[in-house]
Amino acid sequence: MNDSVLADSDKKFIWHPFTQMKGWAEEKPIIIKEGRGCFLKESSGRWYLDAVSSLWVNIHGHRKKEIDDAIIAQLGSIAHSTLLGLSNGPAIVYAEKLIQLTSRSFYGLAPRLSKVFYSDNGSTAVEVALKMAFQYWTHKGEKKRHSFLSLKNGYHGDTLGAVSVGGIDIFHDTFKPLLFKTFKAPAPFCYRCELGKGPSVCSLACLNTAGEILKEHKNEIAAVIVEPLVQAAGGMLVWPEGYLKGIRELCDRYDVLLIADEVATGFGRTGKMFACEHESVVPDIMCLSKGITNGYMPLAVTLSTDGIYDAFLGEYAELKTFFHGHSYTGNPLACAAAGACIDIFEKENTLEELQPKIKLLEEKLSEISELQAIGNVRNKGMMAGIELVKDKKSKTPYPWEDKMGWKVAGKAREKGVLMRPLGNVLVVMPPLSISADNLSYLMDTIKKSIISVTV
Repeated sequence: MNDSVLADSDKKFIWHPFTQMKGWAEEKPIIIKEGRGCFLKESSGRWYLDAVSSLWVNIHGHRKKEIDDAIIAQLGSIAHSTLLGLSNGPAIVYAEKLIQLTSRSFYGLAPRLSKVFYSDNGSTAVEVALKMAFQYWTHKGEKKRHSFLSLKNGYHGDTLGAVSVGGIDIFHDTFKPLLFKTFKAPAPFCYRCELGKGPSVCSLACLNTAGEILKEHKNEIAAVIVEPLVQAAGGMLVWPEGYLKGIRELCDRYDVLLIADEVATGFGRTGKMFACEHESVVPDIMCLSKGITNGYMPLAVTLSTDGIYDAFLGEYAELKTFFHGHSYTGNPLACAAAGACIDIFEKENTLEELQPKIKLLEEKLSEISELQAIGNVRNKGMMAGIELVKDKKSKTPYPWEDKMGWKVAGKAREKGVLMRPLGNVLVVMPPLSISADNLSYLMDTIKKSIISVTV
């Protein structure tokens, strides 16, 4: 099909996610044909810099030879067989690699993540974690623990359990009649502190509020679930130092499980392999997806400790089995891709090579922060947000209907950069393999685009 036919067929047949289709139908869609490194090629032949890693999933670049080869080699054996009652080599090998990786990342710390439960995307990894935590307490005889504590502005996926622990009103309000009860604590977002405090005087008041909720409702709460250090979809909200460690301490004090949703923050995005490493925190359950296969195949895992796993062991008639699973659980092709992705981290010293690029990103963000239309810039590693404001002094945001984030993204697209903002927040999250030159071009393009739209 030529471009025009493809565009017409897209508008006729596809309902796009998180997209107002009325507006989509009025525009010419970009149809991606090819990817190489940090670039995407549309059907017309034009190349674009992928500034958001194809929605935060690409780490080592598009068409990475080692991952291509791993998938091709696996295709020579089998593409899929069920993990229900059977097993397969790639799933076994990858599970061992992942546990070895977390053991190195959290060396000497407790508890120890030791078991891998497979699913296929971030939302399902979270659903697994919620059900696992709930059923764990049921097996322990504490059947009143059927709720969770999560954070405002949090995002954990779009299935109903994940939405129940989410906290982004614009995404989640519509579905409130379908959701189960959860408790919400303030997000630790200093620029727009919900409690009206300033970073120099707050003493992590938001953490104290979480502690008060846990103290009062500890017998109802199965787990606290958080996106450690960066609440990504909530606007790239970066936490102050000490909050994550404080949450772990509260969970220990009130005997509540800690679930770390590292779907967006895992696999090097924050400058370490896992965000929890920054504060030497080990969760009881950890959810991983997105970058797990470098964006090649759908795959997710939910990691747990032996303590949680052991609570599900029993005689067949006791019905302690974890009754959860998916058709494509432990898919061999996806596991082969994921194994190759981990190997590249070690082969190319990805985390070490990342540090100068993080410094460069922070220098460029500092320059952008001086612009009149910028209220706040924030980052942790290679995850960054640039918040546009109508008034810098009062922090007044641009009205939603102004679509300022999209206007800046549109200007950047004209200069060969593909972005996807979150309202007034420009998201910067390129593949970790991006070169310093391309990172400089990306940030300079964003700065020029902001000036073009706001001055």
